[in-house]
Amino acid sequence: MSSTAQELIPPEAQEPGGGRISRTRGGRVRRLTGRDKVVLSLMVGIPTLIELALVWLPTLMSIGLSFTRWNGLDLADIRPAGTENYQYITQDYPPFWPAVQHNFMWLLFLALIATPLGLLLAVLLDQNIRGSKIYQSIFFAPVMLSLALIGIIWQLFYQRDNGLLNFLLGTAGTPQAVDWFGDSSVNIWAAMIAATWRHAGYVMLLYLAGLKGVDPSLREAASIDGANAYQTFFRVVFPAMRPINIVIVVITIIESLRAFDVVYVINRGTNGLEMLSALVIQNLVGEGQVIGVGSALAVVLLVISLVPIVFYLSRTFGKENRA
Repeated sequence: MSSTAQELIPPEAQEPGGGRISRTRGGRVRRLTGRDKVVLSLMVGIPTLIELALVWLPTLMSIGLSFTRWNGLDLADIRPAGTENYQYITQDYPPFWPAVQHNFMWLLFLALIATPLGLLLAVLLDQNIRGSKIYQSIFFAPVMLSLALIGIIWQLFYQRDNGLLNFLLGTAGTPQAVDWFGDSSVNIWAAMIAATWRHAGYVMLLYLAGLKGVDPSLREAASIDGANAYQTFFRVVFPAMRPINIVIVVITIIESLRAFDVVYVINRGTNGLEMLSALVIQNLVGEGQVIGVGSALAVVLLVISLVPIVFYLSRTFGKENRA
């Protein structure tokens, strides 16, 4: 390139050494150097390899093992079983259908109790009341705790002889005391309340972000049209948070399916607390493990979990394509 032509190119459009920046429709961009390509390849390749090794490879292995009969010790003992494991869990495995029922109950409880509670907290805290930041921190604190730790905390609350709940009811230390986690007729409800303590705080945070992002002019227009606070929220504000609503629906479904920590801490997912995730662990780990059955249960849980994920992705990418 001649020196005259070099001078006509703005300094910011030149590369070190006199090279020229490549042109695109959006403007001029710097050409990638060999070092840039190596860095980008490492940034994309390493996470991809980790994802393949820790997520997709075990998933594919579980799908394959679900069609086999294996004791989990000697690879030479792997025998093909066809669909026998799936027939077994749906027809001859007593905890399966109660676990499906409990997962469905968990979903309904989170959807009808925990999620509306989180929405209510978000609406109240969005009113700029005094100390709202403190309240947000208090309600969000359980989200930072693991569900296993939450199960341990609520065990102190639900203990039969020394628990706070029985103490408040005046039955602590008496024959009338309720064993909230030991009684199979009530422990599922006690566990769902413990899970609500965490889920409501998570939903509150998401809805708070959604409320902050709603255009204030929408509220003003509704007020001018004579809408009251109830009408403004449910006919204007809530529909405007449709992306947040979709995310929360997906999160609620996934949380109901992955419910494991609380019930496993309480009684390892038995005696009224059977859950699909707990049944997977029971069959894959410990004595009497049945790898094929556990893998089949894991595949069933995976297929059910993919439904809300595919729904969310289809809505998200469909919206982008329409835009």
